[in-house]
Amino acid sequence: MTSSTELNPDVVVRFAPSPNGLLHLGHAYAAMMAHDFARQRGGQFLLRIEDIDAGRSRPEFVTAILEDLRWLGLNWESEVIFQSERLDSYAAAAERLKAMGLLYPCFCSRADLRQLQEEGALADGPDGPIYPGTCKHLDPAIAMKRVANEPHSWRLDVEKAVGISGPLQWMDERHGKQIATPERLGDVILVPKESPVAYHLAVTVDDARDGITHVVRGDDLFASTAIHRLLQALLELPTPLYFHHRLLLDETGRKLSKSRESASLSVLRSDGVSGHELMHNLRQGMFPVGISLSRG
Repeated sequence: MTSSTELNPDVVVRFAPSPNGLLHLGHAYAAMMAHDFARQRGGQFLLRIEDIDAGRSRPEFVTAILEDLRWLGLNWESEVIFQSERLDSYAAAAERLKAMGLLYPCFCSRADLRQLQEEGALADGPDGPIYPGTCKHLDPAIAMKRVANEPHSWRLDVEKAVGISGPLQWMDERHGKQIATPERLGDVILVPKESPVAYHLAVTVDDARDGITHVVRGDDLFASTAIHRLLQALLELPTPLYFHHRLLLDETGRKLSKSRESASLSVLRSDGVSGHELMHNLRQGMFPVGISLSRG
Protein backbone atom coordinates (compact mmCIF):
# COMPACT_ATOMS: atom_id res chain seq x y z
CA MET A 1 0.00 0.00 0.00
CA THR A 2 0.99 3.63 -0.37
CA SER A 3 -0.04 6.70 1.54
CA SER A 4 -3.03 8.63 0.20
CA THR A 5 -1.47 11.99 1.21
CA GLU A 6 -1.96 14.76 -1.36
CA LEU A 7 -3.77 12.53 -3.83
CA ASN A 8 -6.27 14.04 -6.24
CA PRO A 9 -9.73 13.31 -4.75
CA ASP A 10 -11.34 13.80 -8.17
CA VAL A 11 -9.76 10.61 -9.54
CA VAL A 12 -10.42 7.27 -7.86
CA VAL A 13 -9.86 4.10 -9.92
CA ARG A 14 -10.07 0.44 -8.96
CA PHE A 15 -8.88 -2.96 -10.10
CA ALA A 16 -11.32 -5.70 -9.11
CA PRO A 17 -10.16 -9.28 -9.83
CA SER A 18 -12.02 -12.43 -8.81
CA PRO A 19 -10.06 -15.00 -6.74
CA ASN A 20 -11.32 -18.00 -8.71
CA GLY A 21 -8.05 -18.67 -10.49
CA LEU A 22 -4.57 -17.33 -11.10
CA LEU A 23 -4.05 -13.97 -12.76
CA HIS A 24 -2.61 -13.99 -16.29
CA LEU A 25 -1.08 -11.41 -18.63
CA GLY A 26 -4.49 -10.02 -19.51
CA HIS A 27 -5.04 -9.19 -15.85
CA ALA A 28 -1.59 -7.63 -15.64
CA TYR A 29 -2.46 -5.39 -18.58
CA ALA A 30 -5.85 -4.43 -17.08
CA ALA A 31 -4.32 -3.72 -13.67
CA MET A 32 -1.60 -1.62 -15.30
CA MET A 33 -4.13 0.39 -17.30
CA ALA A 34 -6.19 1.19 -14.19
CA HIS A 35 -3.13 1.86 -12.03
CA ASP A 36 -1.44 4.13 -14.56
CA PHE A 37 -4.67 5.99 -15.32
CA ALA A 38 -4.90 6.93 -11.64
CA ARG A 39 -1.21 7.71 -11.19
CA GLN A 40 -0.97 9.91 -14.28
CA ARG A 41 -3.76 12.06 -12.83
CA GLY A 42 -2.51 12.05 -9.26
CA GLY A 43 -5.45 9.97 -8.13
CA GLN A 44 -6.11 6.94 -5.96
CA PHE A 45 -5.85 3.32 -7.07
CA LEU A 46 -7.94 0.85 -5.07
CA LEU A 47 -7.89 -2.94 -5.00
CA ARG A 48 -11.23 -4.72 -4.63
CA ILE A 49 -11.46 -8.51 -4.46
CA GLU A 50 -14.70 -9.81 -6.04
CA ASP A 51 -15.09 -12.91 -3.87
CA ILE A 52 -18.87 -13.24 -3.72
CA ASP A 53 -18.82 -16.62 -5.48
CA ALA A 54 -18.10 -18.73 -2.41
CA GLY A 55 -18.07 -21.92 -4.46
CA ARG A 56 -15.13 -20.84 -6.63
CA SER A 57 -13.25 -18.23 -4.59
CA ARG A 58 -10.15 -19.50 -2.77
CA PRO A 59 -7.92 -17.83 -0.15
CA GLU A 60 -4.82 -19.04 -1.98
CA PHE A 61 -5.91 -17.14 -5.08
CA VAL A 62 -6.31 -13.97 -2.99
CA THR A 63 -2.75 -14.44 -1.74
CA ALA A 64 -1.52 -14.97 -5.30
CA ILE A 65 -3.29 -11.81 -6.52
CA LEU A 66 -1.59 -9.68 -3.86
CA GLU A 67 1.80 -11.24 -4.55
CA ASP A 68 1.41 -10.83 -8.33
CA LEU A 69 0.47 -7.15 -8.10
CA ARG A 70 3.36 -6.39 -5.76
CA TRP A 71 5.69 -8.29 -8.10
CA LEU A 72 4.46 -6.08 -10.94
CA GLY A 73 5.21 -2.98 -8.86
CA LEU A 74 1.57 -1.90 -8.63
CA ASN A 75 0.60 -0.29 -5.31
CA TRP A 76 -2.82 0.62 -3.97
CA GLU A 77 -4.25 3.00 -1.41
CA SER A 78 -6.15 1.93 1.73
CA GLU A 79 -6.93 -1.62 2.80
CA VAL A 80 -7.92 -4.29 0.29
CA ILE A 81 -11.70 -4.33 -0.18
CA PHE A 82 -13.56 -7.67 -0.11
CA GLN A 83 -17.04 -8.00 -1.59
CA SER A 84 -17.81 -10.89 0.77
CA GLU A 85 -17.89 -8.33 3.60
CA ARG A 86 -20.59 -6.28 1.87
CA LEU A 87 -23.44 -8.73 1.35
CA ASP A 88 -25.87 -6.59 3.34
CA SER A 89 -25.49 -3.68 0.93
CA TYR A 90 -26.22 -5.89 -2.08
CA ALA A 91 -29.27 -7.38 -0.38
CA ALA A 92 -30.55 -3.89 0.42
CA ALA A 93 -30.16 -2.82 -3.20
CA ALA A 94 -31.99 -5.94 -4.43
CA GLU A 95 -34.82 -5.36 -1.95
CA ARG A 96 -35.15 -1.78 -3.14
CA LEU A 97 -35.51 -2.95 -6.72
CA LYS A 98 -38.05 -5.59 -5.67
CA ALA A 99 -40.05 -2.92 -3.86
CA MET A 100 -40.10 -0.95 -7.11
CA GLY A 101 -41.55 -4.00 -8.87
CA LEU A 102 -38.49 -4.35 -11.10
CA LEU A 103 -37.30 -7.85 -10.19
CA TYR A 104 -39.10 -11.09 -10.93
CA PRO A 105 -38.25 -14.66 -9.92
CA CYS A 106 -36.88 -16.94 -12.62
CA PHE A 107 -37.10 -20.73 -12.24
CA CYS A 108 -35.37 -21.62 -15.51
CA SER A 109 -32.39 -23.92 -15.09
CA ARG A 110 -29.21 -23.76 -17.11
CA ALA A 111 -30.34 -26.92 -18.86
CA ASP A 112 -33.59 -25.19 -19.83
CA LEU A 113 -31.73 -22.24 -21.31
CA ARG A 114 -29.20 -24.50 -23.02
CA GLN A 115 -32.03 -26.40 -24.69
CA LEU A 116 -33.64 -23.15 -25.86
CA GLN A 117 -30.30 -22.05 -27.26
CA GLU A 118 -29.84 -25.36 -29.10
CA GLU A 119 -33.34 -24.96 -30.54
CA GLY A 120 -32.46 -21.48 -31.77
CA ALA A 121 -35.06 -19.87 -29.51
CA LEU A 122 -32.64 -17.39 -27.94
CA ALA A 123 -31.60 -14.23 -29.73
CA ASP A 124 -27.91 -13.29 -29.64
CA GLY A 125 -26.96 -10.20 -27.68
CA PRO A 126 -23.65 -8.37 -27.25
CA ASP A 127 -22.94 -10.33 -24.06
CA GLY A 128 -24.34 -13.73 -25.04
CA PRO A 129 -27.83 -15.21 -25.61
CA ILE A 130 -30.73 -13.03 -24.46
CA TYR A 131 -33.18 -14.50 -21.97
CA PRO A 132 -36.63 -14.72 -23.63
CA GLY A 133 -38.57 -13.61 -20.56
CA THR A 134 -40.22 -16.96 -19.93
CA CYS A 135 -40.80 -16.44 -16.20
CA LYS A 136 -41.69 -12.76 -16.51
CA HIS A 137 -45.14 -13.77 -17.74
CA LEU A 138 -45.98 -16.13 -14.87
CA ASP A 139 -48.99 -15.28 -12.73
CA PRO A 140 -47.52 -13.28 -9.79
CA ALA A 141 -49.42 -15.26 -7.14
CA ILE A 142 -48.26 -18.59 -8.59
CA ALA A 143 -44.71 -17.29 -8.95
CA MET A 144 -44.52 -16.26 -5.29
CA LYS A 145 -45.81 -19.67 -4.17
CA ARG A 146 -43.07 -21.29 -6.22
CA VAL A 147 -40.47 -18.97 -4.68
CA ALA A 148 -41.09 -20.59 -1.29
CA ASN A 149 -40.33 -24.09 -2.59
CA GLU A 150 -38.17 -23.93 -5.72
CA PRO A 151 -34.65 -22.71 -6.49
CA HIS A 152 -34.85 -19.40 -8.32
CA SER A 153 -32.90 -16.36 -9.37
CA TRP A 154 -34.13 -12.77 -9.61
CA ARG A 155 -34.04 -11.00 -12.95
CA LEU A 156 -34.30 -7.32 -13.78
CA ASP A 157 -37.36 -6.39 -15.85
CA VAL A 158 -35.35 -4.18 -18.17
CA GLU A 159 -38.30 -2.92 -20.21
CA LYS A 160 -40.12 -1.77 -17.08
CA ALA A 161 -36.92 -0.33 -15.61
CA VAL A 162 -36.21 1.71 -18.73
CA GLY A 163 -39.76 3.01 -18.55
CA ILE A 164 -38.93 4.42 -15.12
CA SER A 165 -35.43 5.70 -15.84
CA GLY A 166 -36.08 7.21 -19.25
CA PRO A 167 -33.25 7.71 -21.80
CA LEU A 168 -29.76 7.41 -20.33
CA GLN A 169 -26.25 8.26 -21.48
CA TRP A 170 -22.74 7.66 -20.28
CA MET A 171 -19.32 8.94 -21.32
CA ASP A 172 -16.36 6.81 -22.31
CA GLU A 173 -13.05 8.65 -22.54
CA ARG A 174 -11.95 6.42 -25.40
CA HIS A 175 -15.20 5.77 -27.27
CA GLY A 176 -17.01 9.05 -26.58
CA LYS A 177 -20.62 9.70 -25.55
CA GLN A 178 -22.80 6.59 -25.46
CA ILE A 179 -26.56 6.09 -25.45
CA ALA A 180 -27.42 3.38 -22.92
CA THR A 181 -29.26 0.46 -24.54
CA PRO A 182 -29.76 -2.09 -21.73
CA GLU A 183 -32.51 -3.76 -23.75
CA ARG A 184 -29.80 -5.33 -25.89
CA LEU A 185 -28.74 -7.51 -22.93
CA GLY A 186 -32.24 -8.57 -21.94
CA ASP A 187 -33.48 -9.30 -18.43
CA VAL A 188 -30.16 -9.99 -16.70
CA ILE A 189 -29.89 -11.89 -13.42
CA LEU A 190 -29.15 -9.67 -10.42
CA VAL A 191 -29.54 -12.31 -7.69
CA PRO A 192 -28.47 -15.80 -8.82
CA LYS A 193 -29.73 -19.07 -7.41
CA GLU A 194 -26.31 -20.08 -6.13
CA SER A 195 -24.85 -16.82 -4.78
CA PRO A 196 -26.07 -13.70 -2.97
CA VAL A 197 -25.56 -11.24 -5.83
CA ALA A 198 -24.57 -11.11 -9.49
CA TYR A 199 -21.74 -9.06 -10.97
CA HIS A 200 -23.94 -6.33 -12.48
CA LEU A 201 -25.54 -5.33 -9.18
CA ALA A 202 -22.46 -5.81 -6.99
CA VAL A 203 -20.14 -3.76 -9.18
CA THR A 204 -22.65 -0.91 -9.47
CA VAL A 205 -23.21 -0.73 -5.71
CA ASP A 206 -19.49 -1.05 -4.96
CA ASP A 207 -18.32 1.60 -7.40
CA ALA A 208 -20.67 4.09 -5.74
CA ARG A 209 -19.69 3.01 -2.23
CA ASP A 210 -15.97 3.26 -3.00
CA GLY A 211 -16.31 6.67 -4.62
CA ILE A 212 -15.01 5.43 -7.97
CA THR A 213 -14.84 8.39 -10.35
CA HIS A 214 -13.38 6.57 -13.36
CA VAL A 215 -14.07 2.93 -14.26
CA VAL A 216 -11.07 1.67 -16.24
CA ARG A 217 -11.64 -1.82 -17.62
CA GLY A 218 -11.48 -3.90 -20.79
CA ASP A 219 -13.63 -3.66 -23.90
CA ASP A 220 -15.16 -7.04 -23.02
CA LEU A 221 -17.27 -5.23 -20.42
CA PHE A 222 -18.28 -2.34 -22.69
CA ALA A 223 -21.78 -3.70 -23.39
CA SER A 224 -22.43 -4.34 -19.69
CA THR A 225 -22.08 -0.63 -18.96
CA ALA A 226 -25.62 -0.04 -20.25
CA ILE A 227 -27.01 -2.24 -17.47
CA HIS A 228 -24.78 -0.55 -14.89
CA ARG A 229 -25.94 2.87 -16.06
CA LEU A 230 -29.55 1.74 -15.70
CA LEU A 231 -28.96 0.45 -12.18
CA GLN A 232 -27.24 3.70 -11.23
CA ALA A 233 -30.34 5.62 -12.30
CA LEU A 234 -32.75 3.28 -10.50
CA LEU A 235 -30.75 3.25 -7.25
CA GLU A 236 -29.92 6.97 -7.46
CA LEU A 237 -26.17 6.36 -7.54
CA PRO A 238 -23.52 8.58 -9.16
CA THR A 239 -22.33 7.78 -12.67
CA PRO A 240 -18.54 7.59 -13.09
CA LEU A 241 -16.68 8.31 -16.28
CA TYR A 242 -15.56 5.21 -18.15
CA PHE A 243 -12.47 4.16 -20.06
CA HIS A 244 -12.73 0.80 -21.81
CA HIS A 245 -9.33 -0.27 -23.08
CA ARG A 246 -8.27 -2.84 -25.64
CA LEU A 247 -7.60 -6.46 -24.66
CA LEU A 248 -4.63 -8.77 -24.90
CA LEU A 249 -5.31 -11.67 -27.29
CA ASP A 250 -3.71 -15.08 -27.63
CA GLU A 251 -2.39 -16.64 -30.82
CA THR A 252 -5.92 -17.64 -31.86
CA GLY A 253 -7.19 -14.07 -31.56
CA ARG A 254 -9.23 -14.76 -28.40
CA LYS A 255 -8.83 -12.82 -25.16
CA LEU A 256 -6.72 -14.45 -22.48
CA SER A 257 -8.80 -16.48 -20.07
CA LYS A 258 -8.52 -18.34 -16.77
CA SER A 259 -10.84 -21.00 -18.14
CA ARG A 260 -8.39 -21.74 -20.97
CA GLU A 261 -5.48 -21.73 -18.53
CA SER A 262 -3.70 -18.81 -20.16
CA ALA A 263 -0.14 -18.44 -18.82
CA SER A 264 -0.39 -17.30 -15.21
CA LEU A 265 1.64 -14.53 -13.61
CA SER A 266 2.51 -16.89 -10.75
CA VAL A 267 4.33 -19.18 -13.19
CA LEU A 268 6.23 -16.25 -14.70
CA ARG A 269 7.10 -15.03 -11.21
CA SER A 270 8.35 -18.45 -10.09
CA ASP A 271 10.38 -18.75 -13.32
CA GLY A 272 12.35 -15.67 -12.32
CA VAL A 273 10.81 -13.22 -14.80
CA SER A 274 11.16 -9.60 -13.68
CA GLY A 275 7.76 -8.09 -12.93
CA HIS A 276 9.08 -4.56 -13.41
CA GLU A 277 10.54 -5.50 -16.79
CA LEU A 278 7.25 -7.11 -17.79
CA MET A 279 5.40 -3.91 -16.85
CA HIS A 280 7.88 -1.83 -18.83
CA ASN A 281 7.33 -4.00 -21.90
CA LEU A 282 3.54 -3.85 -21.59
CA ARG A 283 3.67 -0.07 -21.28
CA GLN A 284 5.79 0.08 -24.42
CA GLY A 285 3.43 -2.20 -26.32
CA MET A 286 5.93 -5.05 -26.42
CA PHE A 287 4.15 -8.36 -25.81
CA PRO A 288 5.38 -11.96 -25.49
CA VAL A 289 5.37 -14.15 -28.58
CA GLY A 290 1.81 -15.07 -29.57
CA ILE A 291 0.24 -12.20 -27.61
CA SER A 292 -1.27 -9.19 -29.39
CA LEU A 293 -3.55 -6.24 -28.64
CA SER A 294 -7.12 -6.17 -29.89
CA ARG A 295 -8.04 -3.63 -32.54
CA GLY A 296 -10.19 -0.59 -32.12
